[in-house]
Amino acid sequence: YTMKKKFIVFFIMFVILIYSYKDKITIDDSDLSENNIVDKSNANDKDKAKDNTIYVSALVNNKKTDLSLEDYIVGVVSCEMPASFNIEALKAMSVAARTYALYKSERNKTLKTTTDDQCYIDESAMKEKWKNNFDKYYNKINNAVNDTKGEYMIYNDKTIIAFYFSISNGKTENVENVFSQKLDYLVSVDSSWDKRNNNNEKDVKMKVSDFLKKLNISDERINDIKIDRSNTNRINNIKINNKNYKGTKFRSLLNLKSTDIEIKYDNDYVYLHTVGYGHGVGMSQYGANYMAQDGYKYEDILKHYYKGVKIVNKI
Repeated sequence: YTMKKKFIVFFIMFVILIYSYKDKITIDDSDLSENNIVDKSNANDKDKAKDNTIYVSALVNNKKTDLSLEDYIVGVVSCEMPASFNIEALKAMSVAARTYALYKSERNKTLKTTTDDQCYIDESAMKEKWKNNFDKYYNKINNAVNDTKGEYMIYNDKTIIAFYFSISNGKTENVENVFSQKLDYLVSVDSSWDKRNNNNEKDVKMKVSDFLKKLNISDERINDIKIDRSNTNRINNIKINNKNYKGTKFRSLLNLKSTDIEIKYDNDYVYLHTVGYGHGVGMSQYGANYMAQDGYKYEDILKHYYKGVKIVNKI
């Protein structure tokens, strides 16, 4: 009986030992599992920290580069708008440039750093451009970007394509007359501030032979010119010697500043007179500056040039 009792006690102790060992394994596994959770949590925190910084893909020196959105906007505003402009104009430019970048990024587009998308320069190019004024102008533009950090424009809850250009002929253009697609927020608006600029008009004189050659017309002289204009006096379509051109193509072939073009010619020369600079759609950069000088804030400027939009924040 004693032996039997000892055996039972031994068996119970053996079972307890086994279970305690199993518990230890379970606890160890649990510790490992918990450590993994902590590691994953740390990784998620890092991802979240990265997510707070929005990145865009841009072609910098022909190389695809990921740039933080806000750094990219500093480079765009520095390239696209004179740093001497009023701070409210620079803020409006910052929001427009950020909106354009987000619109492209939402469609997984790599931004070209030319006027095909948005002109962009890095700090070394800024130093070369501004020389002794680098610190002053860099800080000014940086402040404009920071003061509007994360802000962009939407229409019907969607990011808009925020076209902008240098200076108008007194009115902006309906988008469908330039980029074919009609958009309710890109309609012609008054920009008579631009008429204050003394350098808004340009005269170009060229030989008839050069004019025809640039247009790929094999005739030796101009027989006839017919022009269809928009309500803003810009050329929608032009027909020269039975050859048709869209106004934008005509401007591009002749390397003219805008599509508001008056044309005169004789047997030897063509005389071209342009008003404004750029495609005329969206915000006039000079108009924005004149508005800012008149006391308008950047939100007012943006809502004037982009009809019915809301300014919201990405952050």
